[in-house]
Amino acid sequence: MLDLDALRGAALQRDPFDHVIVPRFIAADALTSIEQDFPAIASPGSYPLESLRFGPAFERLSRELQSKEMSAVLGEKLGLTLLDHPTMITVRGQCRATDGKIHTDSAGKVATVLLYINDGWNAEGGRLRLLRSAGDIENYAVEVPPDAGTLLAFPCSENAWHGHLPFEGARRSLQLNWARDAAYLRKEQVRHRISAFFKRAGFG
Repeated sequence: MLDLDALRGAALQRDPFDHVIVPRFIAADALTSIEQDFPAIASPGSYPLESLRFGPAFERLSRELQSKEMSAVLGEKLGLTLLDHPTMITVRGQCRATDGKIHTDSAGKVATVLLYINDGWNAEGGRLRLLRSAGDIENYAVEVPPDAGTLLAFPCSENAWHGHLPFEGARRSLQLNWARDAAYLRKEQVRHRISAFFKRAGFG
């Protein structure tokens, strides 16, 4: 399902921080079935993979993303050793107007992959911006539309600022992370499970 050769051949960009973008990272003949099998998510926020129901194509996608080959190829691209780090996937289906605030990912994470599953993107909001500072959403080097099959990957560093202009509505994505250790992974899994429970109960 994944075009690892495209990832191998993609250029590592340095501005404003190390990152790689691969459009059409998902094979075209797999994308339709993945879209059909994407979990139904009615509320905003991130949901751990194990808390969701989805079809076989989406399940296969999640396995391939967490494969040793994926870790090896991306690790070589980013100059990281990822094979020794545990992985986790969270999924988003909806975006609220307050999402997309400027942030960096947790220091407990080694690397982040964002993989988008949206059939075209015409809105100005919701396009992830890779930023040069923590204080200005307009001071960006790259803007990534969340088009179907697009991959964005970067090391989780203290200057990897990113965010997007407000958008409200369906915005489907997977986030794959390599955690620094199993203890951090367990803590994040518990946190996401509790958060998902309250969101489903209408408190999120």
